[in-house]
Formats: sequence, structure tokens, C-alpha cells
Amino acid sequence: MPLTLIVSFVVVFALMLMAVSLGLKYFDARRKKQVVDMLHTASGEPVVSVSNLLKEIEGDKPTGLKRLLSSLEFSRHAAEQIQQAGLNWSAQRLMLAMALMMIPGFGLGLMVPFLFNAATTAVVLALIFGSLPYVVVRQKRSKRLNTLEEQFPESLDFLARSMRAGHAFSISLEMLGEEMADPLGQEFRALFNEQNLGAPLDTALHNFTTRVPLLDVRFFTSSVLLQKQTGGNLSEILARLAYVIRERFRLKGQVKAASAHGRLTATILTLLPVGTMLALLVVAPGYLQGMAEDPDGKFLIGGAIVAQILGNFFIKKIINIKV
Repeated sequence: MPLTLIVSFVVVFALMLMAVSLGLKYFDARRKKQVVDMLHTASGEPVVSVSNLLKEIEGDKPTGLKRLLSSLEFSRHAAEQIQQAGLNWSAQRLMLAMALMMIPGFGLGLMVPFLFNAATTAVVLALIFGSLPYVVVRQKRSKRLNTLEEQFPESLDFLARSMRAGHAFSISLEMLGEEMADPLGQEFRALFNEQNLGAPLDTALHNFTTRVPLLDVRFFTSSVLLQKQTGGNLSEILARLAYVIRERFRLKGQVKAASAHGRLTATILTLLPVGTMLALLVVAPGYLQGMAEDPDGKFLIGGAIVAQILGNFFIKKIINIKV
């Protein structure tokens, strides 16, 4: 057997062992961090800021990529988006994926300079390709929140019936987390676990509202906390709230049907120029080549792309009616 083949096998085997070892360490550290975060949330103790005139010895601080990401506001925003999307990613992983996706976009821009010049095309395509992982997270978040919003009235009816049957609110939450399908069942199980571990009810509900940023969830949290302070029939309040949420769904359906023409128009006006350009490239490949090579033509192509994006943005704003 050739020596080169043996050396290559040993190197690949060592790299595989190293990758498996790093992966196991990463998952073990993430599991420990989740347990620590859960216990810290359950304590419900606010962080007290103490100012000191003397300069204290600073402890170990994160270095490298973690330090850079922790100093950015986007890191916290990305962590919230990932958590609300129901993914097990981290902000560092999302940023790394965005950085890796920028590489093929940059290379494609250098090879096909269809804008002003190669550098401008490379930067634009790098930004577009780099934003794709964030767009995927946003789409998953939107889909999950829509599912949660559809499940929420049924969960309120379940809580109301359970409390009418004589169960306490905490027991009703436990039963709801076990009976309700995911993803809402998962969130109610997390809410019950935080309260069961000793977290105050307002802290657990605040964390629940952060994980599920819906208007209906804020109504639910406010109703429960208000009933805790002033008293009243919580089962009746939850039943009324479920009725109001269903009426909002019905009104949203009517608005969606009324704005269907506008959404269809936005889709057609967005896809028509792109489809026309692709058809011209197939039918007459050299028809647009002169425009792409001319300096003024490049400005026209860039202006058309910007105008297309702005037009789609304003149409979406017009037809997006809040209910």
C-alpha cells in the first residue's frame, strides 16, 4: 500500500476523531448551560448593580469571536430570534453561517460582475448570500409563531375547563403542557417547569411572553397577573379571552380576503421583471449583454434592482393591515 495513502488515511481519521471530540464537548457544554440558565431563572432574583470607586481585578472575559459578538447588539437580537424560532442554534453559530455564506457570494460577484464593477457586485452578492441564514431563521420564527397563535385559543379553553373542574392554575398548566401538541405544549411545559422549580409566577409569565412575543400571550399574562392581585373568576376571564381571540382571527381572515388582490399584484409585479429577464437570456443571450457591459447600463440595472425592492416594500406595507 503506498505511503501517501496510509498518511492520508491517518490524517483523515485523526481529523474525524477531533471533530467528534469537539462535538461531544460542545453538546455537553450546551446541556450544562441550559440547566444553569433554568436554575438561574427559577431563582427569580434580580441582578443588583453595585458601583465601586475602586478598580477591582477583572475576571476572565470571553475572547475572540465570542467577545466580538457579545459586544454587538445583533448578538442578543439573533439569540432571541433563534429561541423564538424553536431552533437549537446559538448566535455565534448563526453569525458563522452568515460569514461562510458570504464567501460564495463574493466569489460569484467577482466572476460575474453584472453591476457597476467587480468589487461592487461582489460586495452586494456577499451581503445577499450572507443574509440567507438569517432569512431562514426569520421564516421559521414566523411559521412557528403562526402555529402558536392558532393553538392559543384552544389552550385557553383547556385552562378554563380545567379550572372549572376544580384544578389549581399550576396543575392546569401541567395538564395543558402534557395534552397540548407542540410547539405550544413545549412552551407551557417550560412555563410550568420554571414555576415548579420555584420561580415567581410573574417571572415565569414574563419569560413566557419573551419566548412567545404575541399580542394574545400578553393579554393572557396581564389577565393572570391582574386576577392574582385583584381576585375574580379566572376561568371566566380565560374563556372570554379565548372568544375575543377567535373573533380577531375571524376579522383577520376577512381582511386577508379583502387584501388578496393587492398581494397577488405585489407578487406579479415582483416576479414579472425577473421572469422577463430570464426569458430574454434564454431567447436572445446577447440582447442584455451590451447593457451589462455599458457603464450607463450598469447604473440602470442597479437602479432597477433598487426600485424593484422599494416598490415591493411599499406594496407590502400598504396591504399589511394590522388587526
